[in-house]
Amino acid sequence: MTRAARTLVLASTSPFRRELLERLGLPFSTCAPDVDETPRPGESPAAMVARLARAKAEAVRDRFPGALIIGSDQCAELDGKILGKPGNHERAVAQLSAASGRSVAFHTGLCLLDAESGERQEAVEPFRVHFRTLGREEIEDYVHREQPYGCAGSFKSEGLGIALFERLEGDDPTALIGLPLIRLCRMLTRTGIPVLSRPAAE
Repeated sequence: MTRAARTLVLASTSPFRRELLERLGLPFSTCAPDVDETPRPGESPAAMVARLARAKAEAVRDRFPGALIIGSDQCAELDGKILGKPGNHERAVAQLSAASGRSVAFHTGLCLLDAESGERQEAVEPFRVHFRTLGREEIEDYVHREQPYGCAGSFKSEGLGIALFERLEGDDPTALIGLPLIRLCRMLTRTGIPVLSRPAAE
């Protein structure tokens, strides 16, 4: 099917993922997946985000039988432990205090599901954030100003969170925000939906 004939669905209600996908200029719908995101015993962070990205895409498949469905999930890891979304001021301060002067690994799972054929393209995109040594006042000021309570790792890299970092390490900066667009563009192209028009053959 051609680019114009396929429906693209983002299986997420995350405003961050929606804003990222809008960068590609492709029409798409969003749909909330009903997925239990509880980690399984002994499951690695990379395995967890891969499983949940796939589960989110599969969760809305019946509602969009001819669509290409994007599922994605992300977690942050420090000392082998998953950092969840802080949810409140105190936990955000605690997460950033623990990360001060250290590096935090991010794992972002991506699944592009062809609901018609059942074919899946899957990947886990790694990214590492190296934090500056942060003072308590800096952390408190940041959390008060940006209130990153719904963000794994307690920061928004697309906003003031950039001031917390020593450096960033990874192939795709959009993976850190929650949807790896470089990898997604490759997947869409393989499915017959190039994000940019191909030049005419000579």
